[in-house]
Amino acid sequence: MRILSAPLQRSVALAVAMLLAFVPTTAAPLPANLAWAWPLAGAPTVVRGFDAPAKPWLSGHRGVDLLAAQGTPVVAPSDAVVSFSGVVVDRAVLTLTLKDGLRLSFEPVQSGLRAGDAVVRGQFLGVVQGPTHCRDPAATGSCLHWGVRRDGMYLDPLQFILDLRPSVLLPLRG
Repeated sequence: MRILSAPLQRSVALAVAMLLAFVPTTAAPLPANLAWAWPLAGAPTVVRGFDAPAKPWLSGHRGVDLLAAQGTPVVAPSDAVVSFSGVVVDRAVLTLTLKDGLRLSFEPVQSGLRAGDAVVRGQFLGVVQGPTHCRDPAATGSCLHWGVRRDGMYLDPLQFILDLRPSVLLPLRG
């Protein structure tokens, strides 16, 4: 068995220590925002995903469309306060505001809730009812559009439900 010289042993020990510094000793917790629930029962089909526009004034899809027949119940993904409940153009819209300022919008949702009403995660908000903008024929023309905004900037709602972080391969421990 060959023994390494003292300087080489120190270099190897330093390299191993540096490598181990990047290996978590426990599983990293999921982001707190993954504590949200789906706004529809189960894990609904995403008919059309989020497509951020290159510039705020350009076209895009500022939310996700979830397959939902007319009359499907909609529930609160998180604790919030209703900040808007009414009609925009020809669609019933419900907007919730969370403590951290995020705004969640749902359309078309017929709801008996009014601005200022507090809701808790899983609470019934209303039902999908009215014209939708679904373009997928598999959606049978009906869906729930769900948008999320922070300070006027639209975010992908799925990042609050699914772990969309990239997979990272870590070295094996000795």
